[in-house]
Amino acid sequence: MNDIYLIGLGNPGKKYSNSRHNIGFLLLENLSKKYNSNFLLKDKLKSFYSEFKTNNSTYRLFLPNTFMNNSGDAVLAIVDWYKISLDQIFVIVDDKDIPLGKIRFRKKGSSGGHNGLKSIIEKLQTDNFNRIRIGIGSPSSTKGTNNFNTTSHVLGNISQQEKSILDKVYERVIESLEQLNTKKEEFIINKLNSFDKDQT
Repeated sequence: MNDIYLIGLGNPGKKYSNSRHNIGFLLLENLSKKYNSNFLLKDKLKSFYSEFKTNNSTYRLFLPNTFMNNSGDAVLAIVDWYKISLDQIFVIVDDKDIPLGKIRFRKKGSSGGHNGLKSIIEKLQTDNFNRIRIGIGSPSSTKGTNNFNTTSHVLGNISQQEKSILDKVYERVIESLEQLNTKKEEFIINKLNSFDKDQT
């Protein structure tokens, strides 16, 4: 069975630990807790690293220790160190263009303006890698204008109400990731893309 490489995107440091932009980190932290696995800093991988085995697969989890805009440095270090093909990596990322509570699994595509994905595409010189995008909804406009404060939205903290929705999202994504080597890929893609927070 193939090893599975999961890379969550976010910004390191306490200041950002509960921000919407750190959903990739938060999801993988939930997954590693489930298997009582801790993250340790691996300088050569420019990431915090955790691993566990389940369903005859080794899951390798990475939280880049670079800031979001330089996520590609960590992803390139991981790919080079393990000498893996890009279809073995799954990048987990927040997306403000997807409604809160929705998930999109894509096998390739542009960055959609996401600085983390932009950095990875630049470093790998391809946009041909799996990404699981988790909706955080779009920012509200500044009062009386059409200006959207994107930065404060993505770097803002997740509210209790958002957390209760995201907990269901994390559960679905984790369940799907656990089935990566036992179910067909189309099944997993459909399971994620058809997720509806109101039907759980």
